[in-house]
Amino acid sequence: MKKGQTFEKAMKRLEEIGESLESGDIALEESIKLYEEGIQLIDFCQKKLDEAEKKVQKLSKDSEGKFHTDQLDGPVSGDQD
Repeated sequence: MKKGQTFEKAMKRLEEIGESLESGDIALEESIKLYEEGIQLIDFCQKKLDEAEKKVQKLSKDSEGKFHTDQLDGPVSGDQD
């Protein structure tokens, strides 16, 4: 993976790879190389999305009017109503 790779750059490159593979105008060896690069980019993007998901939090106000943060999908405590 290139140093300084960003999610946006990786997605743009994935689009380019997809277009190249769909065109059918490239040799088999080049297609395989592009496919392998695409798999690496997908892995990179998935890791970035996982990291972002962990950072996303919801700001809530409790009954006393105090603010606190929860995970986007609810408290971690496991208490379910």
